[in-house]
Amino acid sequence: MSQDLDRSHDPERISWVPGTDGHPEFPIQNLPFGTSAEGIVVAIGDHALSLPGAIEAGWGTDLGAAITSALAGSSLNPLMALGPPEWRQLRLAVSDALADPAWQGRLAPSLTAIVDLSLTMPFGCRDYTDFYASVHHATNVGSMFRPDNPLLPNYKWIPIGYHGRASTIVVSGTPIRRPSGQTRPPESEAPTFGPSRSLDYELELGIVIGGANPLGETVPAASAADRIFGVVLLNDWSARDMQAWEYQPLGPFLAKNFASTISPWVVTAEALRPYQVAMPLRPAGDPEPLPYLQVPGDRSWALELDVEVTTAAMREQEEPGFRISRGAFEEAMYWSPAQLVTHHASNGCALQPGDLLGTGTISGPRPESRGCLLERTWRGTEPLTLPDGTSRRFLEDGDEVTLRGHAHAPGRPPIGFGSCRGEVVGG
Repeated sequence: MSQDLDRSHDPERISWVPGTDGHPEFPIQNLPFGTSAEGIVVAIGDHALSLPGAIEAGWGTDLGAAITSALAGSSLNPLMALGPPEWRQLRLAVSDALADPAWQGRLAPSLTAIVDLSLTMPFGCRDYTDFYASVHHATNVGSMFRPDNPLLPNYKWIPIGYHGRASTIVVSGTPIRRPSGQTRPPESEAPTFGPSRSLDYELELGIVIGGANPLGETVPAASAADRIFGVVLLNDWSARDMQAWEYQPLGPFLAKNFASTISPWVVTAEALRPYQVAMPLRPAGDPEPLPYLQVPGDRSWALELDVEVTTAAMREQEEPGFRISRGAFEEAMYWSPAQLVTHHASNGCALQPGDLLGTGTISGPRPESRGCLLERTWRGTEPLTLPDGTSRRFLEDGDEVTLRGHAHAPGRPPIGFGSCRGEVVGG
């Protein structure tokens, strides 16, 4: 086994929890963290283990006061404030107990079926930044508005991003109210105010920051990956008609800060370690990153990402979700997760536990791997036909969007993120 891996990553490891082995989302090799009324929980198969309950049952006596104190609250932020050594120690202790039948009698009472849990926001989002790191997305959107010059001159030199609104980050299952704002159709001389008619989803990953750097101190490229506690699925809902009117000259504002949905399970960077892959080679002629952005042995993750939509009529008929897109994270990204972290702090910005860095829309090189309806329907000129016979240029009230993601590696079980779901309701 690689020196970077331990027995918690063993692809042959199995658990005594029923239904766990071969689970499509949460085998013992995953163990993502979440929160509920029971406090901090870990997903294992179709169940969740209450860590406060496990501690009451005698587990975790060798974890140390810092970790056990961090597990006593209702949020992951105190755990995120620790660091990779403590995160690895905790993950290994959970894995060992769930693999050892000697613990079954004591820990089984602390297991609850996930379907019976009301999962909450897993961490308090301190701050939110959204990047624009998928070159295919940037090229597609740029070509809609600047056919002769899709990518602006800075794109291949600097990770582009903007600061979003942390207070409107919501957990999966929260209804998404259609926003109102100013829009100006091309045929109109003056704008009007009203509900957005071009509501969109955006398929993204959310990088969850752990640890802290004081204001004025940077995060060197060589240690940037150590600041990544884990990853969630992120749907950065967007009102495209509002965005088109307001985004110049200062960029996204009300069109993108009314709601952003995250999945309730944080898949840890440690769980994703066996699923790392090299960043794709830059095309010939592209500039080499400036020295501060050169991450030694830079890595991405091999992730398959899906977007599904159901209409209200489809749900009434109990029809399955219609997959709008499927793409691969590793082929979509021009800037790596570590590069986003080190760039964000390169001016001395203080990154704090619970900060969320969105990757930006994840789009691949093929039409079916485009990560939003703006691209998928090419600004509404190529509508999609759904199984109930209706068509979509943008989202209608009653539409429910579900994001899913799985990590894959040869000889290893896939691990999943759960779902990131939101239904559009009227404004």
